[in-house]
Amino acid sequence: ELLVVIAIIGVLVAMLLPAVQAAREAARRSECANNLKQIGLGIHNHHDTFKKLPHGGWHWSIAPDYSSNGGPEIAPRQGAGWAFQILPYIEQTNLWDGAGQTTVANKQIAVIGALISGYFCPSRRSPEAFTAASWYGPSGTYAHGQIDYAGSNLSNNGAIVQANHSDINQRTRAIGFQTITDGTSNTLLVGEKRLNFLLLGNFQGDDNEGYSSGWDHDVMRYTDRAPLPDTRSGDGNQRFGASHPGTFNVVLVDGSVRNLPYTIDAAVFRNIGQRDDGNPVVFPN
Repeated sequence: ELLVVIAIIGVLVAMLLPAVQAAREAARRSECANNLKQIGLGIHNHHDTFKKLPHGGWHWSIAPDYSSNGGPEIAPRQGAGWAFQILPYIEQTNLWDGAGQTTVANKQIAVIGALISGYFCPSRRSPEAFTAASWYGPSGTYAHGQIDYAGSNLSNNGAIVQANHSDINQRTRAIGFQTITDGTSNTLLVGEKRLNFLLLGNFQGDDNEGYSSGWDHDVMRYTDRAPLPDTRSGDGNQRFGASHPGTFNVVLVDGSVRNLPYTIDAAVFRNIGQRDDGNPVVFPN
């Protein structure tokens, strides 16, 4: 009889385990969607302040800029990317200011290495950093806090555009809502990015510079490449994607969050990444 009871328990566990796992993934997916909602709100608050969306930064080799009086530079002189620029609008003003450090180098190191929980998808990983010898910013070996979300798009025709670095006083050509002529509800702002999940925490080409970097695969992706789930080889290939089965989360310029299938039509996905192509957008149900 004991063996029968054990067998029954085993069957019940086998039946319940998939349901438990599915419920946990649903909760993680919901938390991820909320992260994007907060990012979208932060970007909207940035727009309310400057009448511009944050730009995508100058270049991957630029550390966050601090002025001669020690405060963080703002557009047009800030060369770091969108995820650094919105820190004051996601309750990270102290970090944006330099985390209490007194020298520019120490401020940059503290900011670059920071772990911001809202920048990580719980289905993929807990907040983590990649530690390596510096290839930009202050010299030395230090942590680079990662991010699981990227702006749209690297083709430079989306809502987040590259800063103009030919003249430090004209770095930003950031745009406002009025230039999103395709409609804010039809244009992608930020989405989950595809990675090699076997290399998390180690070097991979689009998960090494960190959240504060400028125009780089770490923080910007293409929409003219099909979104895909995480891979076991190479890197994310500059694509959007996620650790979730079947779908990934995005936030649109209007602040709404959508869950899109990896099977989304290629033309539709390309079109939602462009702010003013005039092409109609029909989202999958």
